[in-house]
Amino acid sequence: MADFGISAGQFVAVIWDKSSPVEALKDLVDKLQALTGDEGRVSVENINQLLQSAHKESSFDIVLSGVIPGSTTLHSAEILAEMARILRPGGCLFLKEPVETAVAVNNSKVKTASKLCSALTLSGLVEVKELQRESLSPEEIQSVREHLAYHSDSLLSVQITGKKPNFEVGSSSQLKLSTAKKSSGKPAVDPAAAKLWTLSANDMEDESVDLIDSDELLDAEDLKKPDPASLRAPSCGEGKKRKACKNCTCGLAEELEKEKSRDQISSQPKSACGNCYLGDAFRCASCPYLGMPAFRPGEKVLLSDRSLHDA
Repeated sequence: MADFGISAGQFVAVIWDKSSPVEALKDLVDKLQALTGDEGRVSVENINQLLQSAHKESSFDIVLSGVIPGSTTLHSAEILAEMARILRPGGCLFLKEPVETAVAVNNSKVKTASKLCSALTLSGLVEVKELQRESLSPEEIQSVREHLAYHSDSLLSVQITGKKPNFEVGSSSQLKLSTAKKSSGKPAVDPAAAKLWTLSANDMEDESVDLIDSDELLDAEDLKKPDPASLRAPSCGEGKKRKACKNCTCGLAEELEKEKSRDQISSQPKSACGNCYLGDAFRCASCPYLGMPAFRPGEKVLLSDRSLHDA
C-alpha cells in the first residue's frame, strides 16, 4: 500500500471486474480502510457500472483499477476518461493491465504499453509513467484466456500511474494584463546622429564643399530631341490593323484619333450644287440635308444612315 501513497482521511475508489478474485478484493479493501481511517472512505465499483454510477466530479483522491492480485482488467478510453473525471485535482490513478509486447501483433483488445500510456494522456492525465513490468502468473494467463478470449505468449503485466492536473476541466482564470499606457511620444533621437545629417547654410559657404553643376552631368547625346518612332513600344501598332496599346504614351493613340477624324470628314457626302448649306429653299430634291437647318460652309454635319439611304 505504500506504493500508492494512501494516507488517513483520503477518499479511495477501487475498480474491479469479473476477473478479480473475490477474496483478494476483500483483503485489499480491508487494508485500504485501515489506512484511510474513519475520516476517509473506500468505495468499490464494478468497471462495467462505472459509467452509470452517480459519482460526482472530483470525488476521490486516489483511484485503483486492476491492482487486485489475479485481475486482468482492460481499460477502454471511456473508462479512463471517467476515472479522470471523478479524480480530484492533483489526485492519482494507479492501474494494472496486461499488455502485448510483440510488435507484429495488432489486436484491438490488448494494447501495448506505449498505447496504454497514450490513452491515459488523452484522458486528461499528466505525469503518466510506467511503474512496474512483470510476467503474468499462471493464474493471470488462464484469466486472460477465459475472460478476454485472447491467446498470446508475449503478454506482460504493467502498472502505470497518472496524475490529474491541479485544475478542473473547463475552469478559467483571469489573465493579469498590463494596463499601463504606452508613451505616444516619438522615440528620442541621438543628438550626435542628428548633427551628422544636418547641413547648415554655413556648410554651403565652406570652400571645402565641392558642389557639382547638374548641367555638367548632361552630354550632347542627352540634349538631342528623341525620334518619336524610337519612343514607341515594340508591339505598339503591330499587326494587320494598327491599334494603340492600352495607356499608350508614344503618341500612336493621338495619331489614330486624328486619322479617324479625317476619315469622318472625308466620308461626308459632297454637295453637287454647292447650295446645301443655305437651307431647304436652295437644296435639290434628292439632297441628303433636306429638313435640316442651314449651316456654315465647311461645318461638320452628321447624317444618320437612314438619311443617306433615303437620299
